[in-house]
Amino acid sequence: MNRRLLPVHLVAVSLAGWLNKHQQRAIDYLREENRVLREQIGKKRLRLTDDQRRRLAAKGKPLGRKLLGSLVSIVTPETILAWHRKLIALKWTFNVTGGPGRPRKSRDIEELVVRLARENPTWGYDKIQGAVENLGYDISSTTVAAILKRIGIVPAPERGRTASWRTSLKAHWDSIAACDFYTTEVWTPRGLVTFYTFFVIHLATRRVEIAGTTPHPDGIFMAQIAKNLTDPIDGFLTDMRFLIRDNDGKFSGGFDGILQDEGIDIVRTPYRAPNANAYAERFVRTIKYECLNRMIFFGVAALRRAQSEFLAHYNRERNHQGIANQIIEPGDEVGATTGSIACRQRLGGMLRYYRRAA
Repeated sequence: MNRRLLPVHLVAVSLAGWLNKHQQRAIDYLREENRVLREQIGKKRLRLTDDQRRRLAAKGKPLGRKLLGSLVSIVTPETILAWHRKLIALKWTFNVTGGPGRPRKSRDIEELVVRLARENPTWGYDKIQGAVENLGYDISSTTVAAILKRIGIVPAPERGRTASWRTSLKAHWDSIAACDFYTTEVWTPRGLVTFYTFFVIHLATRRVEIAGTTPHPDGIFMAQIAKNLTDPIDGFLTDMRFLIRDNDGKFSGGFDGILQDEGIDIVRTPYRAPNANAYAERFVRTIKYECLNRMIFFGVAALRRAQSEFLAHYNRERNHQGIANQIIEPGDEVGATTGSIACRQRLGGMLRYYRRAA
């Protein structure tokens, strides 16, 4: 088996799945099928069981009212959200006086069962029951099934089929980087000139490196960028296995060839699917919103200085919600509880970082 092809296919399929046109066609078909069935039923009221309501509530809540409004055809979005609120209320309702049958398992056990099911979509009831017993709780697989059914979590085969693409990507994050361009308008002696900036981002840590800025991103420029990124001493992509990129024509054959010679596989995103390169797209939004769109640049030197200052702030001072609100490369002062509070300013106070002074 070619060991290089299988991971590439896995990542490519995972990325394509984010915005796959065939999935959209399937969704459109199911929506139309629901409309046809609704027309057949007419004004008759649907009689749903409690189990059906729980399943719809569990699936519908993450979508939000706006998206539900465009999808739901048998009940209103408000009804589904009301079912979800009721589901939450039932979760925290405990029968103090007791009743017939065996007593409910403690809340800690129920939360553990739900956590194991959500974090391990391929685990069946028996495997979850075994894992719970390993943690010192006495529970049967029947109880596991009852807990998950009450919460609205489907059995393992269906959970495994509907696992998020994010889960698949996380298994390879340490070896995946993404790249993209963004543009900035700069005033020069020749007037307003568009400069293209090429950057790379490591998905696992969110660390970013700006590889180069030029008004002419031709093949020579891209080949030099590829050599710098794969430099054995300090190249950003030295330890990477995959590089995600879109289908921009600025990516010359020389660029791909140099990276592939260094053992880095190129993963192209589907056409017209920006979400397939979401982490790079998010960085573009961040640097433009927090820095570039708030400045006017007179000369490329001013642009490069602003990018350098922002990158230092982004990697070493800014908290990132995508990594649990942590700093990518925290300094020794992070978390200190003694010393006066000082503010480090960049770009005239546009970027601020608060720390304990030594």
